[in-house]
Amino acid sequence: MKTLEVDVAIIGAGTAGMAAYRAAKAAGANTAIVEHGDYGTTCARVGCMPSKLLIAAAEAAHAVGRASGFGIHVDGAVRIDGCEVMDRVRRERDRFVGFVLREVEDIPDADRIRGHACFVNNQTITVADHTRVTSKSFVIATGSRAACPDSLRALGERLIISDDVFNWRDLPKAVAVIGPGIVGLELGQALHRLGVRVAVLGRGGRVGPLSDPEILACAIETFKEEFTLEADAHIASTQLDGDRVAIRRAGRNGTEETEYFDFVLAATGRTPNVTGIGLDRTTLKLDAKGTPSFDPLTTRTASADGASPIFIAGDASNFIPLLHEAADEGRIAGQNAAHLALGRQVKPGPRRAPIGVVFTDPQIGIVGGGFHSLKAGSFATGQVSFEDQGRSRILLKNKGLLNIYGDLVTGRFLGAEMLAPAAEHLAHLLSWALQNRMTVAQMLEMPFYHPVIEEGLRTALHDLDGKLRAAATAK
Repeated sequence: MKTLEVDVAIIGAGTAGMAAYRAAKAAGANTAIVEHGDYGTTCARVGCMPSKLLIAAAEAAHAVGRASGFGIHVDGAVRIDGCEVMDRVRRERDRFVGFVLREVEDIPDADRIRGHACFVNNQTITVADHTRVTSKSFVIATGSRAACPDSLRALGERLIISDDVFNWRDLPKAVAVIGPGIVGLELGQALHRLGVRVAVLGRGGRVGPLSDPEILACAIETFKEEFTLEADAHIASTQLDGDRVAIRRAGRNGTEETEYFDFVLAATGRTPNVTGIGLDRTTLKLDAKGTPSFDPLTTRTASADGASPIFIAGDASNFIPLLHEAADEGRIAGQNAAHLALGRQVKPGPRRAPIGVVFTDPQIGIVGGGFHSLKAGSFATGQVSFEDQGRSRILLKNKGLLNIYGDLVTGRFLGAEMLAPAAEHLAHLLSWALQNRMTVAQMLEMPFYHPVIEEGLRTALHDLDGKLRAAATAK
């Protein structure tokens, strides 16, 4: 077996791993990066980019169908060619992957090691059966994989995960989506708009990342107007029936109904890829699911003896599984791993204000820790409905609700939850305000053009500002 000694060894060449590699090299460390799967990030291959390509096709089809609302009529039925839709998804997906592969090819061959890595101890890994790597520090950037409930595995080939969707050659006729989270909502609505009969089924009443009861209720009501969404579906059985899947669940008036689908799409979250890499041979503190405890500011893992040379970044940490956060964590982890290896101080890295977007229509946006993170009685809420908001009505996108939160003592903006047209843009503006620790009064001093959807945000800010001033006066 070949032996190799380096300053920093990075396990995983996805978004976090590549960022860690660049940061460690820039810090002057002799660095190796190990990958056993296909090069190319989760985002490019099976995540952000192919899903948005499918959503873009769905939005185009939906726009044609809605044209009559503007007095524009399309003669004849709109024809959706599933083969052409999926061909574009795959071609453009492969193009995005190609961009990532070119970045990997720029890494010197001597720094790249192919094969499955497994820890021997805190300072050593083996890669497949060909290389033993001793390193002063490590970065775990092994990503995550789609989770799939054991209760559905009997469905065999009729059970799919989101990764499988982007390899379809054509669109099926009917799909049941189990899980109304981010992935389930995005793909469920997109498939529906592309002519697939869809039922999105959940448990417990949660939808997406929403925790504000008002925004959640608005989202459920809005989406149910367009496609079947049961946020708390009571599924009695799910079983194969020939080449279809029969799902029996509670229907109206206490009766049970059975629906048939070509596929069941399990959209039940993702699991960090930390099993099977020998973490039990290290001294790391692991939670019940085998994920290492770590400091989000330094990305350094916790060890039984308190001093770990192992860092963790990206989806593997299960902290904030978003691409920009993975890149930030990778950069922090790579730099600190290099600093530790070279005898320098490990330092906290800058973290950004939390922001999340779900690319449904209307879109969902979360800024800050969300409603559930706020302490009752410590904040006020400003609100706007987009039903009568000018620009939204012009665009026939006048659905949604925005709640923004402000601190009753300091007047500072604390965050927001929204179901809104162009929530991706509203959320960005609000996340910048949050990161800059702006007060609501300061936000109202910013320019608002006319007519734009952002004027709805100004309405919510005025509402919140009035409540904060009233609370201050009452004291």
